[in-house]
Amino acid sequence: MNTSSRSNPNAKLPAGATFRRCALQVNPLSYGKYRGRKVAGDAAAHALRLVEKSVQLGVEVLAVTDHDDVSGVPAFRAAAEGTGVRVFPGFEIASSEGIHVLCIYPSDESQERLNQHLGAFRIGDGLSEYRFIEVLATVRKQGGVAIAAHAVSDKGLFEMLEGRARVAAWRCEDLLAIQIPKDIDHLPVHVREIVRNQQPGYHRAFRTGNQAVAVVNAMDVVKADDLDDPAATCWIKMSDVTVESLRQAFLDPASRIRLNNETPPKPHTEFLSMRWDGGFLDGTAFLFNENLNVLVGGRGAGKSTVIESLRYVLDLEPVGADAEHAHKGIVSEVLRPGTKVTLRVRSHHPNSAIYRIERIVPNPPVVRHEDGEVSNLHPDQVLGGVEVYGQTEISEIARNPDKLITLLERFMERGSGALVAPSAEPNAGATGTSARKGHLRRSLDSNRLAIIEVSKELADVDERLGSLPSLEETLHRYREVGLEDRLRERSLVVREEALFNSLPERLEPFREALAQLRESLPIDRTFLSKRALDGLPGADLIRPLDDAMEHLGGRLAAIVVELDATLREMDAQVATVRANWMTRKEAIEEAYQSILRDLKQSAVDGQAFIQLRGDIERLRPLRERQATLQRVKNQHTTRRQALLAEWEELQAKQGLRLARAAQQVSQRLRDSVRVEVRLAADRAPLFKFLRERIGGQLKDTIEKIANVPDLSLREFAAKCRDGAATLQKAYGLTPIQARRIADADNALFMEIEELELDPTVSVSLNVSSTDDAEWQDLGSLSKGQKATAVLLLLLLESDAPLVIDQPEDDLDNRFITESVVPRMREEKRNRQFVFSTHNANIPVLGDAEMILGMTASGEAADGRGRVPIEHMGSIDAPKVRRVVEELLEGGRDAFERRRRRYGF
Repeated sequence: MNTSSRSNPNAKLPAGATFRRCALQVNPLSYGKYRGRKVAGDAAAHALRLVEKSVQLGVEVLAVTDHDDVSGVPAFRAAAEGTGVRVFPGFEIASSEGIHVLCIYPSDESQERLNQHLGAFRIGDGLSEYRFIEVLATVRKQGGVAIAAHAVSDKGLFEMLEGRARVAAWRCEDLLAIQIPKDIDHLPVHVREIVRNQQPGYHRAFRTGNQAVAVVNAMDVVKADDLDDPAATCWIKMSDVTVESLRQAFLDPASRIRLNNETPPKPHTEFLSMRWDGGFLDGTAFLFNENLNVLVGGRGAGKSTVIESLRYVLDLEPVGADAEHAHKGIVSEVLRPGTKVTLRVRSHHPNSAIYRIERIVPNPPVVRHEDGEVSNLHPDQVLGGVEVYGQTEISEIARNPDKLITLLERFMERGSGALVAPSAEPNAGATGTSARKGHLRRSLDSNRLAIIEVSKELADVDERLGSLPSLEETLHRYREVGLEDRLRERSLVVREEALFNSLPERLEPFREALAQLRESLPIDRTFLSKRALDGLPGADLIRPLDDAMEHLGGRLAAIVVELDATLREMDAQVATVRANWMTRKEAIEEAYQSILRDLKQSAVDGQAFIQLRGDIERLRPLRERQATLQRVKNQHTTRRQALLAEWEELQAKQGLRLARAAQQVSQRLRDSVRVEVRLAADRAPLFKFLRERIGGQLKDTIEKIANVPDLSLREFAAKCRDGAATLQKAYGLTPIQARRIADADNALFMEIEELELDPTVSVSLNVSSTDDAEWQDLGSLSKGQKATAVLLLLLLESDAPLVIDQPEDDLDNRFITESVVPRMREEKRNRQFVFSTHNANIPVLGDAEMILGMTASGEAADGRGRVPIEHMGSIDAPKVRRVVEELLEGGRDAFERRRRRYGF
């Protein structure tokens, strides 16, 4: 990582421990003498060529280690001045057994002291008087570090010693690093097992993770082109280029050494720097490292203020009421109104870009591009997937089943089947599923309302048609007395009049279409305007669409005019026809009245007959409407079955994706955490629905339904429709309980079908301290154990930062050292962590690349918190390490014991 891009505009602030490319066996021109060659040429020019090549390749560190000679060091010091390349002076010697050792000393070691260090080994005939073990101890006492050179080659440790002598040399506490040509996997089998601490006879009590010692690539560099060979250099993580940094790297190679053939970590979203103007941390500024950052300090130093400032500037919501209350308190009382928090970040989605996020209390955040221009983006669009957890929030997740499901959903596959964690890149699969679920919900809701509406109208039609059979029977009796023949023409007029009365209803859809067209015109073409298309590479190809839309608008406007005129013409024609028909009706009416007078004298009610005929004619069309409604209802019902099938399939697929994620997470955490998913197992939504919509004493009903092994909501709704007897038989309900549910209407049963029963997530933690696993479910764990299980899930891979305030408040030390720290060390290669802590295990055993030692004066309301520059860095920086040691009981000795004990 280029630290200059990270540090701007705070170039003088420490960036913590970063990987630096190092060549640890560089030889001056005089090295030829050791090889028995005649040396000719300019030593200064030789050194300059090597330094220039180093700058070209990005090699930042050169260790000059000529055989039994330090005279070539000054030329390299002079050549490197002002180039950014740092020079470690030193030499290579052979022990009395003939084992070659690289001896490296502080960069500021004087030439006089170097000669004294070399002379102390009493070298004669190319060999020191000191045995290999004594050479290592002497270099340590001189303030240097030693590397066993070309360990598996000629004159190397494994070639020159065997038997007990080799075992004793290998197990020497001062042996920290060996030089190998490639990597551990390419070593001879017997050596590979020794290096990996798998040979019992060679087992080292003081190991470095899963290695017995550190391994480095550092072949002899004689000329500039030798630096091109991958075996000539390796990457070493250091805060600053010091011998102490080298020693710390050798003590923790898994974290601090990377060989050239190893794949470098992928770029990930990260915080770059942070600054406060105003409030408790007024004037405080620091850089973040791309890996593990740890805020340390006593209570009240401002650690939680930093965490909550990150949450505030990113506009993230706390988890739970307690966390929300604490967050608001810090913002109002510690940050205080008017304080400006500035966070520089780097996002890699969709491309690498630097943004500056600013927030002045109490205003919303503002996102700026690197050049200061205000962006329309929200922080979560720049840094999607960032997680911030304050004190107690991890415990809140452990207590909340919904939050556990949300946590597991982070790792659902995105179509490829691979385990994928949250990131700034949108999850297309999840987005598509969510959109489809939303569409199905709306479709089911519309479908249900349509079925309810058509059912109501159908019931009304059925009720009205219920009187038709009796009316037709009465009409039949009138026919028997010959009344219909005498009044046939008048009765047919009733039918004709019904035709006229039905016309407005038949024309209404066209009038509605006309109204809708009028409202839609003119067509809005702003989205195709010149301004909207400016800057688009395909603007010239898209622009014809504007002409097409304009043409469409013109045609539709003409259609509106034509349709309006046509409807008016239809109204005029109807009026003309009706007027002509009314003349005929009046003539028939006059004859009808004459017949009525004759009928009255014979005691026959002709008017009642005409009324009866009118009633029948008005009802008869309803039979057609009844058939139409029934057909529409059947269509909606068929459509509903298809929607419900898709709804169930979508839920099942989502549940299976969650179950697969649980399996893969369990595999990743197989020795620590186990996650299981039961599909559609959370029946709380159904029980809540029944309590609210059915009511009454449902305790026994809910208990019996809860015990049904695999409950189908669609099947349950179908049995509700079948009636109380079916419910009683299927689920063992009492007659009263079954009747109460079955008496509800179909609308309620449809709502039951549309409910979503979420999966349930079961999390278990291995609480055993031995090789025999002992799994306990989350519900039976202590508060600290619950938080451990959740934290291990949170630590799984992601490319977005994870921020946690004082995780040790919820954890015990055993779980921190045995479970949390190993996972953190593995994941920090590809993800940025920001922790605040009182517990030195996290920065020490986690090998934090950036430790920020916070101090404070006064109370939060009116005091000041700060991070002194000398307290920014990694544990390879002496002042930073002293800050960490002060947190540990036992001080420096405890610091060393802790790292050695846990192999970090």
